[in-house]
Amino acid sequence: MSSIKVWLLAARLRTLPLSVAGIFMGAGLALRDGQFSFVIFILALLTTVAFQVLSNFANDYGDGVKGTDNASRVGPTRALGSGLLSRKRLKNGIITTVIIGAVLSLSLIYVAFGSEKIGTILVFIFLGAAAIAAAIKYTVGDNAYGYRGMGDVFVFLFFGLLGVLGSTYLFTEHLEPLDLLPALTLGFFSTAVLNLNNMRDLVEDKKVGKKTLAVILGPEKVRHYHYALLIMGMVLWTAFIVLTAQSIIDYFALVPLLSILRHMYVVQTTAQLPSLDGELKVVALSTFLLAFVYYITQMV
Repeated sequence: MSSIKVWLLAARLRTLPLSVAGIFMGAGLALRDGQFSFVIFILALLTTVAFQVLSNFANDYGDGVKGTDNASRVGPTRALGSGLLSRKRLKNGIITTVIIGAVLSLSLIYVAFGSEKIGTILVFIFLGAAAIAAAIKYTVGDNAYGYRGMGDVFVFLFFGLLGVLGSTYLFTEHLEPLDLLPALTLGFFSTAVLNLNNMRDLVEDKKVGKKTLAVILGPEKVRHYHYALLIMGMVLWTAFIVLTAQSIIDYFALVPLLSILRHMYVVQTTAQLPSLDGELKVVALSTFLLAFVYYITQMV
């Protein structure tokens, strides 16, 4: 396998649509308020992609070092666990991606706020640093929070609340109370994607001592938790559209929920959790499409 293909494998490009969903949602909310900026939009997308790739590199490294990735693992091949990348090369990739993410985030903050709003700038610099730290500490280190059942909390915060509300504020420099509904929606759906991943890996994670929330809850309760995440997301998103729709076009943003409903049926009727691997892209793409369609409807 060529070097480029190996790095693309480690970057796990299939995770990128979900990671940028919050940016599209924030852009849609900015369009609604007539305060959209194309430059901020592009910089926000690039920054988010850099952070997601960093998270994927760090996840590959952390699980590989701990021995979590092995021949019994279900899902895509990991670069370190399969021997395609050495620890040194992957660590250098992590460092490089941290630098790229930091430069992009500082550029984004400067374009959005200039150099005079010191308080706001410091807050967003802190959030950027927190995003970098969270991306690394998910699986790396002795106290990796992904091994202590805390991954769901961080995904909910960074993919939902901070992802949507933070990107919206970059465009508008203010937030509306109803903006919390789409932020919570993406938080619940993104957490459902992580939970689905952990449901798939539940048996193997339990064997190697990785205590995800799925492992803690067990095979039956984790399904109920999964349904709760999806139902909360659907209810909140429907409420947001009903409360804010200005034309029939806005209701098209509800269409991706049909795929979520179908997914819930698949989860209910699938006996073996590892068989749910194919559903990861269903929920991830449905979440992205929900945000993307809302963005498009606000352009019309």
